[in-house]
Amino acid sequence: MTYLIMVFKMEFNHYSVMLDECIVGLDIDPNGIYVDGTLGGAGHSSVIASKLSKKGRLIAIDKDTDAINTSSDRLKDYDNITFVHDDYKNMTNILDSLGIDKVDGILLDLGVSSYQLDNRERGFSYMGEAELDMRMNRDQSLTAKTVVNEYDESRLVKIFFEYGEEKFSRRIARNIVANRPLETTKDLANIIEKSIPAAVRFKGGNPCKRVFQAIRIEVNEELDGLYDALLNMARRLKPDGKMCVITFHSLEDRIVKNVNQYLFSSCICPPRQPICNCDKKREVEVITRKPMIATSEELEKNKRSQSAKLRIIKKI
Repeated sequence: MTYLIMVFKMEFNHYSVMLDECIVGLDIDPNGIYVDGTLGGAGHSSVIASKLSKKGRLIAIDKDTDAINTSSDRLKDYDNITFVHDDYKNMTNILDSLGIDKVDGILLDLGVSSYQLDNRERGFSYMGEAELDMRMNRDQSLTAKTVVNEYDESRLVKIFFEYGEEKFSRRIARNIVANRPLETTKDLANIIEKSIPAAVRFKGGNPCKRVFQAIRIEVNEELDGLYDALLNMARRLKPDGKMCVITFHSLEDRIVKNVNQYLFSSCICPPRQPICNCDKKREVEVITRKPMIATSEELEKNKRSQSAKLRIIKKI
């Protein structure tokens, strides 16, 4: 499944978060098969590809066509890369379609890319003004404008509270409904700011961050099926194969942590059950007991690395 690519003219800037840590964690075999499930601007992929021999192979996946277009041009000198426009959660089906059973390493850099944030027209950022969009895959129909203007108040409250951990969810949702229709990111940001008491409005950063995150997660279904997808991905690793996952908020990190704990466990019987009969076997070693975080040097170059957490497992 190799795609013919048209070159996308706009520059796709993306700082590769925890690049050195990921490359060391993958421990790349030059002849191995690797998957970058979140290609983005090809920062991680370019280094992985540079370490592969002609016998090695890289599967580069992204559901953002801008990422596929630009990164395929950046990596045009490599002839052992397969570019796939799809969601990384479909990785097992993608590998099946390519006739690949097991791989040597998997990398996931979850969340929104720097390009998507900085490209105002994509509508991810609360800085500036753009149409409410927030789609990573622009082929899909659901947008942030749909969520903001068509979801009922109770559903908005649920999204803001669960995906954004926003304690003023009810007030924000009520004011959104009262001021519909909202057309732009600025319209939404203004409502959010006015909904939060002035005394705490800017404590902990921009007051729009949590709600914009929540809407983005809803639009792109970022948490839906993530647990099962990670479980299935880990099981496509060869023995000693590594999987590196970078997360940027606690909801994602909790899921990754729980998957790794399940794969590491050698028993899932109830704690009070005297005899184990679950037949569960340990499937991985957890390389990072605690998640790795960005170094102070990296944070000086890229403040968006501040919330990044990297977890690494190795298949037994």
